[in-house]
Amino acid sequence: MTSADYKCLDGELELTDSMREDFDKHGYIMVRNFLDSEERLKVKQALEDYDNITSKGYKISDREGRECKLALWSHPGSDVTGMVARCDKMVNTCEKLLGGEVYHYHTKLMMKNADTGGSHLWHQDYGYWYKNGCLYPDMLTVFIAIDRCNKENGCLEILRGSHKCGRIEHLMVAGQTGADMDRVTDIKNSGHCPLEVVEMEPGDALFFHCNLLHTSGPNFSPHRRWAFLTAYNKASNDPVLVHHHPQYTPLHKVPNSAIRECANFTDMTGKDFLDPKNDKTVVSVDNSASDNSPPEKKKRPSEGS
Repeated sequence: MTSADYKCLDGELELTDSMREDFDKHGYIMVRNFLDSEERLKVKQALEDYDNITSKGYKISDREGRECKLALWSHPGSDVTGMVARCDKMVNTCEKLLGGEVYHYHTKLMMKNADTGGSHLWHQDYGYWYKNGCLYPDMLTVFIAIDRCNKENGCLEILRGSHKCGRIEHLMVAGQTGADMDRVTDIKNSGHCPLEVVEMEPGDALFFHCNLLHTSGPNFSPHRRWAFLTAYNKASNDPVLVHHHPQYTPLHKVPNSAIRECANFTDMTGKDFLDPKNDKTVVSVDNSASDNSPPEKKKRPSEGS
């Protein structure tokens, strides 16, 4: 059970003062039924009935040699999944939590399949994004459960309030970027940041700060664990490095009804799916020998085009 639980009513979400206070205090808020039954059906149809997204997936390994699969794209596009990333209840909530305009940093489909799905190491999202030239931790992720997420199939686990510990050093471990485990252990043992197991029903959404420490275990169950994660960056935090995620790009919001009304399941124009060879913060199983040199500095106007 999480400490900051709220519920989306009638498909709408209005951020309250208590929700903002919980986000600042705990590093997250949980919104149950964020996607209603009709919206969930549209998203599942987009992900399961067509392979436009799943076919772009690649595998990453954990330290035990188990694998999970993910597909990642830079821009929301105009398909059903893009409507989710652009809808008012997603974007407006993020803007109120971060205190200003945000843009779409990326979306990914995490596919932790039955019996085989690998774990994700303890990390902060900013442990990755700091390396991308994002100078401030003015960023968050919205994790939406596609399937039921529980301890058995490798749900999220978080250290409540750990975002207040600041950025922790991260190192490459197997195919992932993981937090310094000595520091994580100190935080876990301090008593200040209790461990919470984040169990979710399909359609629930966890809004969490980019410095919140989190992990997820392997999936030894007969049930898959898919999740849809959209990351947002504050417009004022335009990265100083050119890298595999976008610089500031204005985000065109849509009403919440656009999710239900969208009939585009196949046109992926403009989404810009990630080639893992271009991501210096992970190593895919198929590209384990790829170059991992740091990203380039963003050119200043005086440097020419």
